Amino acid sequence: MSSNILSFCYLIASIFFIMALRGLSSPKTSLAGNSYGKAGMLVAIGATLASPLVLTYNWIISGLVIGGAIGILIAKRIQMTALPQLVAGFHSLVGLAAVFVALAALASPESFGIGVPGRIHLSSLIEMSLGVVIGAITFSGSVVAFLKLQGLISGKPVRFPFLHLFNALLFVLIVVITVIFAMHESHQLFLIIIMLSFILGVTLIVPIGGADMPVIVSMLNSYSGWAAVGIGFTLENNLLIITGSLVGSSGAILSYIMCKGMNRSLLNVIFGGFGTTATPISSTGVSTEGRTPAKTGSAIDAAYLLSNSKSVIIVPGYGMAVAQAQHALREMVDMLVQKGIKVRYAIHPVAGRMPGHMNVLLAEANVPYESVFELEDINSDFSDTDVAFVIGANDVTNPVAKSDPDSPIYGMPILDVAKARMTVFVKRSLSPGYAGIDNDLFYRESTMMLFGDAKKVCEEIVKSSD
Repeated sequence: MSSNILSFCYLIASIFFIMALRGLSSPKTSLAGNSYGKAGMLVAIGATLASPLVLTYNWIISGLVIGGAIGILIAKRIQMTALPQLVAGFHSLVGLAAVFVALAALASPESFGIGVPGRIHLSSLIEMSLGVVIGAITFSGSVVAFLKLQGLISGKPVRFPFLHLFNALLFVLIVVITVIFAMHESHQLFLIIIMLSFILGVTLIVPIGGADMPVIVSMLNSYSGWAAVGIGFTLENNLLIITGSLVGSSGAILSYIMCKGMNRSLLNVIFGGFGTTATPISSTGVSTEGRTPAKTGSAIDAAYLLSNSKSVIIVPGYGMAVAQAQHALREMVDMLVQKGIKVRYAIHPVAGRMPGHMNVLLAEANVPYESVFELEDINSDFSDTDVAFVIGANDVTNPVAKSDPDSPIYGMPILDVAKARMTVFVKRSLSPGYAGIDNDLFYRESTMMLFGDAKKVCEEIVKSSD
């Protein structure tokens, strides 16, 4: 295959990737977007394999078989609740790949057409340095995010004195060593750059609390794209540059949108994060501060409330994902709709633990797209709603975001479920949300708590309505 044909194939693949991003921007076109993405990847891989630069297929085929088998196994076994940490894990692999490619280019520059050992082009040295720094930060940062999301380490912010100063000095040190490396092409300095970047990735993510994890997953996605761009310049591969730019820019835009949805500055999230320890509460429904006990109810009570309503808004959260309750919830909603009750779904921008988490779950249960509304489109309707049915959500409904300046989520737009005539919460317990703070709404007179597994609760409500 000639270089012109290869470039043309890469252009076609890039167009497919652009169409994939456009399709994935809406649940209605997400399936088509996913198909475009797969088509683009097939074109890119096929064209690369047909390139005259490929001298042997032994290692390539081995990698495809091993990687493909692992990917298929993970895809078949992964639960929807584990998607956020899966995405974080995939980001780490992209970052690690950038590090390995940069190491290979440094060890054998003539294979990449960027010079010979000891005389690598200055531009290539700068490009591979940028790629390896971003890639290493992406790798170690994504590993920390994975561990937090998986619950293997605490999701609470981990801070120590002078952390920001330490990160700033570490960043300056990386820049200085990178400049020296570009001047002298020292392999030892390159390894030091990688090591320091790994450390910076960890120290950037550990102080970020659980409430910010959706933004961090999105930001790490952006980092992985920019790492690919750096390596793309090193390899003089236009497809890597284009696709990396698409991933990097779209991830950055999504992170900005999510921060706007939480009324947070992007810099605040990246360099500080937020999240505090929870207000101690007992498992009996009474806080240790002597608060009025939460009013509990049964599936029969909930069925009566819902069946005698004219308007119901469903607010899904991570608890729904944990219980895999979306199908049971859809069955409950279908029952209400058959009774002539108006039912809609309200989605907060950061509901769940990754962007679009709730939308994917509802789509899996074949919930009509026209019944799903974003926060800004439905928030004003809660005051005219009989019942707000909150299934597994917490922080995105917490009124302290508007009332308590000392709260770690103060200023974050919330779904105004408190304005509904009655609010029903489905939760396993009165434990705080991922931000680590108690929800005052649990203890209000107009709130009824349904304790238990979300899926079982929905099934019991359907049975009680028969």
